[in-house]
Parts: sequence; C-alpha cells; structure tokens
Amino acid sequence: MKWEIALLILLNLTSFALFGLDKWKAIHGRWRISERTLLLSALAAGFVGALAGMYFFHHKTRHKKFVYGVPLMGLLEIAAAAGWLVGQ
Repeated sequence: MKWEIALLILLNLTSFALFGLDKWKAIHGRWRISERTLLLSALAAGFVGALAGMYFFHHKTRHKKFVYGVPLMGLLEIAAAAGWLVGQ
C-alpha cells in the first residue's frame, strides 16, 4: 500500500506543477502545455493536484471543461478506488 500512496502523491504533484508551469508559460508568451495534457494529468489520479493548481495559480478557472471536468474526474476516481477497496 505504501507504493500506491507514493504514486498518488507523485501524480498529484506532477498535475499541480503542470498547471503552474502552463500559467508561467502563458504569462511569458512561451509555448504552452496542451489542454489535453493538463486534463490527462488530472485523469491519471492527479485530480487533487490539478484542482489545487487551477485555483492556486488561478489558471483555467474560466474554462468549463476544467471547472466541471476535473471534479467529475475526481468523483469517478473516488468511485473506482472505492470499488477497488471493496474488492480487496
């Protein structure tokens, strides 16, 4: 169980960092991280980091696919984790 927790922490820190990096790139006129990559980072069990990054960096908070999509991914991930735990 320890490696699963470490993996979740790593995925969430990565999602958080991606949102911060994309915000920095937006401010400085650099080549951006695609929305698909940002959403996939949230889908890959990094929704907490993605949500935290969205609101900490004030990034993508006006885009409906992020405002509604990331929490929905989180609910689906929580449901999947609960189903996995019940099956253990």
